[in-house]
Amino acid sequence: MKIGVIGSGSFGTALGSLLADKGYDVTLWCRNDSQIESINRDHINNKHLPNFTLPEKLTASKDLKIVVAGKDMIVSSPPSHALSGILREIKEYLPEKVPIVSASKGIENGTLRLVSEIFESELPGKYHAYLSYLSGPSFAKEIIQKVPTIVSIASKNEATARKVQEIFSFLYFRTYWTPDVIGVEVGGSLKNVIALAAGVSDGLGFGQNTRAALITRGLNEITKIGIKLGADPMTFLGPSGMGDLILTCCGEQSRNRTVGFRLGQGETLEQILSSMNEVAEGVKTTQSAYELSQKLGIEMAITNEVYKMLYEGKNPKEVVKDLMKRDLKREGVSV
Repeated sequence: MKIGVIGSGSFGTALGSLLADKGYDVTLWCRNDSQIESINRDHINNKHLPNFTLPEKLTASKDLKIVVAGKDMIVSSPPSHALSGILREIKEYLPEKVPIVSASKGIENGTLRLVSEIFESELPGKYHAYLSYLSGPSFAKEIIQKVPTIVSIASKNEATARKVQEIFSFLYFRTYWTPDVIGVEVGGSLKNVIALAAGVSDGLGFGQNTRAALITRGLNEITKIGIKLGADPMTFLGPSGMGDLILTCCGEQSRNRTVGFRLGQGETLEQILSSMNEVAEGVKTTQSAYELSQKLGIEMAITNEVYKMLYEGKNPKEVVKDLMKRDLKREGVSV
């Protein structure tokens, strides 16, 4: 089997490494010449994962046609804001009747499209039955280190979901399939917004109580908007919901938690983003999530406060204070 992976960040590289470890021939799309040379010559992604050796069956190319054409499966893992442009570019090379697996997470600014909606909008209908979406609690470095991991594979087509599930499942990587594409997409996108808030809390020196509160109420917000969009609420108790939320809010490898932590420590957003060589999806997703909540008429207190902090310059200390003094409410999810 020959597999093309679009996106040479840490997560795309990790998924490519997993598939190559299983014995598949994997070609990774990179924009950077130095990175390509490092992967092909030294089996190291020198930009994103310099301390890890990659399988020999994983190679890199700058040519999207080479990466996509004639492959038996396509894995797509670019930042969500770059996805629509890439899909338009590869349409003429994209093979038919092969699984297309998205590992991008986010909600597109302006259009407010979920990643699944971007795929269905940009690709002709003949590809739609072969689309699937991978999400769940999975740090890239730990996948490469072969740490036991579980994820969800979502697809509207059961045959596609089961095929992708089989291809990805391995000794240290277990997959669960679900038909709930919307739930998996919403959980994977909005957990990054809550992780920003959890990072701020940690950066300000608050304790485990505060973080647990943010995770709990954050799950409530994710579930509310998911239900409104047509998701199964039980999805948010699975790997792509609660699982991914806990990991992203608590794990030190989480880029979004790190951005929040540094904001809580007093750095500016501009300083933080300029020092990072990977995308923290939650920053752009916060704007989309805020606008989507306004459009749908859903109260999302944490998302609203994170938006004010990122885009209106609100002091992180004031964010926490205003969250704590909100009107008292009955527990539960109401849309």
